Amino acid sequence: MKLSIIIINFNTYEYTKNTIKSVIDSDIDFDYEIILIDNASYDKSISKLETYFEKYINDNLLKIVKNETNIGFSRANNIGINMSSADYILLLNSDTKVSINTIKNCVRYLNMQGDNSILSCKVLLEDGTLDHACKRGFPTPSASLYYFLKLDKKNPLKYGAYDYLALNENEIGYVDVISGAFMLIPRNIIESVGVLSEDYFMYGEDIDFCYKVKENGFNVMYYPLEEIIHYKSKSRKKRKFKTIFDFHNAMWIFYKKHYIGKYNAFITITVFMGVWIKFILSIIKNIFTTN
Repeated sequence: MKLSIIIINFNTYEYTKNTIKSVIDSDIDFDYEIILIDNASYDKSISKLETYFEKYINDNLLKIVKNETNIGFSRANNIGINMSSADYILLLNSDTKVSINTIKNCVRYLNMQGDNSILSCKVLLEDGTLDHACKRGFPTPSASLYYFLKLDKKNPLKYGAYDYLALNENEIGYVDVISGAFMLIPRNIIESVGVLSEDYFMYGEDIDFCYKVKENGFNVMYYPLEEIIHYKSKSRKKRKFKTIFDFHNAMWIFYKKHYIGKYNAFITITVFMGVWIKFILSIIKNIFTTN
C-alpha cells in the first residue's frame, strides 16, 4: 500500500466527517487507507461516523480504533503508525479539509526528492491567512524572545526565526518545523527515527519529531504548491484549563529534552519563568473571554 492516513477523533463529529469526506473526494490514484483513532469520545461521534461511512468501512478503506480512555494525541497517532504498513504515513488533523490534488501531489513530490524528507503543504486558516505552524523554526530561547517581543514584525529577516520568515510562504524550501496538522512521512524515516514522543499529551509532539528528523540527518520540507484548510479554534473562544496547561507544558518539556544542557542556568530559569508566567496570563485572559 502506498499511503496510510491517520486521523484522531475526540468529540469532533462534524469536523472529522468533513475531513474524511475531503480525503475520499480527493483525486488519489494509488492505494491508501484511512486509520481513524478515537480517544474515548463521549458525543456519539464514532457511532455516527460508522453509520455515515459504513460503505468505506466495509470496503476496508476506513479502519476505526476505539480507545477506552483519552490517551492523548501522540499515543493515539502512534497506534495508527504501528498499525500501518504503507510506504508513506500522513498525519492529518480532524479539523482540516484537503484540496483535491493535495495528497497525491505531495506524495509524488516527496518521492521525487528521494524520500529523505518529511513534508507539509501550505496550511491556511479559515480566513485564508497562513497557519504559521506549517513553516516554523525551532523555539530556541532567542527566537522565542524575539517573537514574544514582536521584534519579528520590525525586522523579519533578523528576528523572524520563530516563524521562519526568511522563507516566503509561497516558496518551496527546507525549514525546522512543520505542523502535525498535515505531516507526510516516508516509512524509512519512521524506521530510522521512531514514532512520536509520548512525553507530550497534546501539542509539541510535531516540533519534537521534526527535531529528531533533523538530528538524524533528514530534512523537513515546506511545499506550498499544495494546500489544506485548518479550521482552528478561534482565539476569542474560551478554552479548557487542561488545553492551556498542555500547550505551555509542551514548551517546557521540549526545552528540558533538547535545550537545557545547551544553555546556562540563568537562561534556563528565565525560560521556566517565561513559560509559566505566560501560562498564568493565558489563564487570566481566558477567564475574561466569552464564547
